[in-house]
Amino acid sequence: MGRLDKVDLTPRLSRKQEAKRLEAAWTRLQLLRLSLGGHLDGNVGPAVCVVFEGWDAAGKGGCIRRLVQPIDPRHVSVMQYAAPSSREKRHHFLWRFWPNLPGDGGMCVFDRSWYGRVLVERVEGFCPPEAWERGYQEIHDFERSLAGEGMIIVKFWLHISPEEQMRRFERRARDPLKSWKLTDEDWRNRERRVEYEAAVEDMLERTDQPDAPWHVISAENKRHARVEVSRTVIAEIERGMRRAGHEPPLRYPQMLKAHDPLAFVPDAVAERWAGDG
Repeated sequence: MGRLDKVDLTPRLSRKQEAKRLEAAWTRLQLLRLSLGGHLDGNVGPAVCVVFEGWDAAGKGGCIRRLVQPIDPRHVSVMQYAAPSSREKRHHFLWRFWPNLPGDGGMCVFDRSWYGRVLVERVEGFCPPEAWERGYQEIHDFERSLAGEGMIIVKFWLHISPEEQMRRFERRARDPLKSWKLTDEDWRNRERRVEYEAAVEDMLERTDQPDAPWHVISAENKRHARVEVSRTVIAEIERGMRRAGHEPPLRYPQMLKAHDPLAFVPDAVAERWAGDG
């Protein structure tokens, strides 16, 4: 049984539950982002790189939008990658990603990434077997060097069942505002699901490492996935800050009290900000 087979696809959240939990997560994420950028105490923290991979129609775009929504646009960038251009193909496959990696105190979200080498390029035959086979170690070493410099790397695979993917494809096909997202390539990829599953399992096994672990998220319910992504990023940022000797900031209610001992924070608000919802 592979790692994908072990994913529980049953968790669901209502719209109200999602909103409450995202609100708590956003408050915490804002504080962490300001702290990393040196906007709270002048001490710049490590860089944050969030990588999204997953099945077509798994909801990557929605998760990314909710993740960055509370953050000032000046403090985060989102990079989307498709097939490499003819110029990019003349270089090592990692070359095109370097310019957009965040520096200390920065944050970047990658919508697709260097994992195309061991996924689509492997399955579709866009590179020879020896190239994608070599890619696992190259990616492992690449991420290890970034983590060694202090970067916080958070990697997601958004997982959905083939049945849910088909339902989403069909809804997209019927919606004139979303049909542009559905391409012939999406249908072809679906036909090769078994081959892609094998490639994903190999990727998860061979590129998972302590300072750049894979987080496989159940995305059968989009609301659940959005909350889990935000909560996971928060936890990984806090872990990475401590690893770098940069203590995460207090929770918002405690921070208010620290700045103004007379500040009154209603219990209901404090509970929501504490992220326990």
